Amino acid sequence: MMRITVLGTGDTVGTPKVGCDCSVCTEAKKRGVQRLRTSILVSRAGRNLLIDTSPDLRQQLLAADSPHIDAVIWTHGHYDHIMGFPDFYRVQRETMQVYGAPEVLSYCGRIFSFIKHDEHPVEPYVPTDICGMSVTIFPVEHDGTPTYGMRIEADGKVFAYSCDTRADIRDESLHLMEDADLLLLDGIFPAGVNIRKHMNTADAERLGHDLRAKRFYCVHMSHKIPLDYSYAAYDMQSWDL
Repeated sequence: MMRITVLGTGDTVGTPKVGCDCSVCTEAKKRGVQRLRTSILVSRAGRNLLIDTSPDLRQQLLAADSPHIDAVIWTHGHYDHIMGFPDFYRVQRETMQVYGAPEVLSYCGRIFSFIKHDEHPVEPYVPTDICGMSVTIFPVEHDGTPTYGMRIEADGKVFAYSCDTRADIRDESLHLMEDADLLLLDGIFPAGVNIRKHMNTADAERLGHDLRAKRFYCVHMSHKIPLDYSYAAYDMQSWDL
């Protein structure tokens, strides 16, 4: 059984946004809830794979009862997806195993050259065993930065994930997201708000429907997304597949 835990569901600034008094941020502060920056923990048979290492990682791992991290895989090299890597490596007392597309590892490896880690380049569209699960990464369209989604399979179940992407994903990548038991997608702004680098919630909902996901939720949401949005994942939410 795979357990998927969303450690954070926010965009690069999180919710509530510092200095913001919009209705969503005001409600979040009143209710004492947050959207920390997006990271995901995938657990199976006592092993834990961390997808991205957000700047909020210390807080997130404490909330998750400090799981031992067996491996990390990075989707791309943006600040809000990698900069928490130093927050836990000293506790592990072992060389950290890190995975990602070759160009992503090359970039992140230079940033974290002070951390002892083994790099494992992963070729797109080629299944790779990580923590006893079959992981296949695939390119998506972001802002020119090499960015990847992934399909993770184990025990006959499929988890598909694509964060930080526009809706115009190539067919080969879309195929790997089809018929997932759980699909998590980037949905940064409400319907009707369009930006060059991300999907809005209408884009994400449409894609989730087209891909025939059994369960679908948005992550990487900005403070413009209401806290009660029906397809919103929430921090520390888990699913067993």
